[in-house]
Amino acid sequence: MSRLIILSTLLFLYFNVQAQDSTLVVPKKIYVTAPIGEEAPPNIDGLLNDSAWNLVEWAGDYIEFIPDENTEPTDQTRFKIVYDSKFLYIGVRCYDSEPDKIVKRMSRRDGFEGDFIEFNIDSYHDKRTAFSFTTSVSGVKGDEFVSNNGTNWDESWNPIWYTKTNIDEEGWTAEFKIPLSQLKFGSSENQVWGLQSTRRIFRAEERSVWQRKPIDQPGWVSEFGELHGLKNIEPQKQLEIQPYTVTSGETYEAEEGNPFRDGNESELTVGLDAKIGVTNDLTLDLTVNPDFGQVEADPSAIALDGFQIFFREQRPFFVENKNIFDFRVSESEAGNTFGFDNVFYSRRIGRSPQGSVDAGDTEFVDQPDNTPIIGAAKFSGKTKDGWAIGALESVTARRYATIRNGVGEERRQIVEPLTNYFVGRLQKDFNDRNSYIGGIFTGTNRDDLIDELDFLHKSAFTGGLDFKHQWHNRDWYVEGNFIVSHVKGSAEAIQNTQESITHLFQRVGADHVTVDENRTALTGTGGNIQIGKIGNGHWRFESGGTWRSPELELNDLGFQRQSDDIRHYTWVGYQTLKPDSTFRRVGINYNHWAAFDFGGNHNYLQFNTNSWQNWKNNWFTNVGFNFAPVDYDNFALRGGPRLRQSQWVSFWNSINTDNRKKVRFSFFQNGRRAVDNSFRFYSVETGLTYQPINALRISASPSLRINNNKLQYIDNIDDVNGSVRYLNGEINQRTLSMSFRLNYNINPNLTIQYWGQPFISRGRYSNFKHVTSPEAKYFEDRFMAYTGDQLSFSDETFSVDENLDGNTDFTFDDPDFSFVQFRSNLVVRWEYVPGSEIFLVWSQDVSQSGDPTQGLLPSLGDNIFGQKPQNIFLLKATYRFVL
Repeated sequence: MSRLIILSTLLFLYFNVQAQDSTLVVPKKIYVTAPIGEEAPPNIDGLLNDSAWNLVEWAGDYIEFIPDENTEPTDQTRFKIVYDSKFLYIGVRCYDSEPDKIVKRMSRRDGFEGDFIEFNIDSYHDKRTAFSFTTSVSGVKGDEFVSNNGTNWDESWNPIWYTKTNIDEEGWTAEFKIPLSQLKFGSSENQVWGLQSTRRIFRAEERSVWQRKPIDQPGWVSEFGELHGLKNIEPQKQLEIQPYTVTSGETYEAEEGNPFRDGNESELTVGLDAKIGVTNDLTLDLTVNPDFGQVEADPSAIALDGFQIFFREQRPFFVENKNIFDFRVSESEAGNTFGFDNVFYSRRIGRSPQGSVDAGDTEFVDQPDNTPIIGAAKFSGKTKDGWAIGALESVTARRYATIRNGVGEERRQIVEPLTNYFVGRLQKDFNDRNSYIGGIFTGTNRDDLIDELDFLHKSAFTGGLDFKHQWHNRDWYVEGNFIVSHVKGSAEAIQNTQESITHLFQRVGADHVTVDENRTALTGTGGNIQIGKIGNGHWRFESGGTWRSPELELNDLGFQRQSDDIRHYTWVGYQTLKPDSTFRRVGINYNHWAAFDFGGNHNYLQFNTNSWQNWKNNWFTNVGFNFAPVDYDNFALRGGPRLRQSQWVSFWNSINTDNRKKVRFSFFQNGRRAVDNSFRFYSVETGLTYQPINALRISASPSLRINNNKLQYIDNIDDVNGSVRYLNGEINQRTLSMSFRLNYNINPNLTIQYWGQPFISRGRYSNFKHVTSPEAKYFEDRFMAYTGDQLSFSDETFSVDENLDGNTDFTFDDPDFSFVQFRSNLVVRWEYVPGSEIFLVWSQDVSQSGDPTQGLLPSLGDNIFGQKPQNIFLLKATYRFVL
């Protein structure tokens, strides 16, 4: 550890000597536009030969931003802006001294490949949010909603707008036509908007900006220049209706005798999406019977720790404007604070039914895979005076499983109740947009909880407050949040919550929590407070603390891994501001974390140092090291006592070659090992991308994970004497997967995408034992290992005779496993007119239990190739009416 500290100090001193000071005061640029008046509006053909462009002057004098900030770019850029009562028009001239070297790579919308020009418009002029419009030289659109002063860029925002480009002997040109209905602004007679433009010269990986933005200046939107001259423009009320129809068919391997699995199914569905501009600032989104069939399948994953796995939201209705509803419990620059935990996790809406059916031996069950969303509405936006408003209301249907016996008798059982979900979000900027305060409220209400569903909460509510204050030109900040949760239900439901993996009130030796079988409600709190410096110079830092009380419960409409945690964190970072002969930029960081539970136990202490490097040749590398001298786990024994984990060290590093090349490579590895060798983990992932032509990109990313743990939890078992055995074993786990992607652009609006992933995870257990002294200092003193004489194996079951008296004390199933899966999506997407699309989708899924005694590759091949997959085919058509 001392060597790492000495090395870090020397690197800090070296880069401190090499670095250059930043400029603190940057004058704001102003561009003055003009109305078209009696002139004909520009014809959007990319040629800039319309007379309307003569009404205004050129803006230019771009300055380099990456790699060498505040220097002259390789080639200059100029633009003009005019407007009429309905549209904003932008014309751009991108000079290039070598036009034959302009890179015309293509991608799907928001792919941002090749040379491009981008305009960010802060029409609210709130210095925190903006609308971004990008066109590549090949004509591919990119559009994003920018929030939190440039921290969040939401690619799901897909407005209707128009663009064309053209290459000539001076470089290339582009024209934009942006409907004012796609922007949000106030009703002032004379408007002032924030404005920024970024140009990328792909072959040099150079980006230049119209308004200079120093590297060390925090924020993005707050540093924009200004657009003046907008007079008497009227806010446009938006009204868009988008009906859709989906024809789908499914084929799979039939199950003999099962009337619900005869080998194929088909369905025709219709639905409607609508967007209504209630005011120019606020929009109401509606959806009736939404379809998410074109969404890519989640990647395969196996979790041995018992906690739920976080998957990102991909469904368009929930992704759009998600920044407004985002409320992270403890997001931090330092990390390691359960940063995925969120008061609102939209994947709870429309989840798989939570109930199950206890069917008889001669009965067959038709268990639905998901819960239909009857309807949903989302009211969101931001007003001119700084109010961010969001309200989401959704109702999911009551869902039944159908059970049929061998003589054709049929019954139904509810597996998911009719449920109402509500989220309300409010935030107000003040102090010249340097501060905000906000709140959130979520509610989940379930109807008709019959006995079979009595384990669910009848209702769940969460409220939260958050704030942020910045000063010294936004270099310094203090921010935080406070949340309260309250869940109600039957005594069974609340006991189920108390004993769930998130809480484990039944933990042995945890005197500060106990299971109360008579409780019908739980109320908990959580929060986060932090202070930091993010700008003005080479040094940055953040320090703070976060907590989750034992009773905090967010998982009805949020995401939460565990409770009963109080955590301190600190991060210190150093970054270079100018390139040198070796690096474009370099960063070095130090972190530490300490965690306690509400019983006062010191559970965790970890130190980290890491560095990232952007090399002169545009390669990226990083390396990091961790040391954890204190590690106790309240959850490892699933309700058993607090378990001491051995001290451990870990590392990670990655290499990414220049992403401009037609052939590029990535490599990532990380490993962790206990100091006493009681566990070790290693993971390696590589990636190879090949782009033979501008319209085609092929990539493959194989990965291998090796997990060897001598104390892996298996089960808590009562023996014949009523004593609990915290059964563990030594696991030898191997996980192999490979993601394959193909992207082909026939033109900017017609694309073909394929994604496929074979996956296998195999675990073999040996050296079974039970924990006897969970907090013992030395690893060998924490358990009693079973000998070969104490164990016997028959019919996939182990029998244990601890005292060798000839009587079985307890039994347990063979824990070895092999899970094999192949998932894929093939999507053809055609935007035949702006905003209207046709999707042709083919999805495949093969999921099997393999033989744990086999090798990885043979088991993968035997359980994927030659098996009949589940195939889903669908054709979806939408048309967007703009009224």
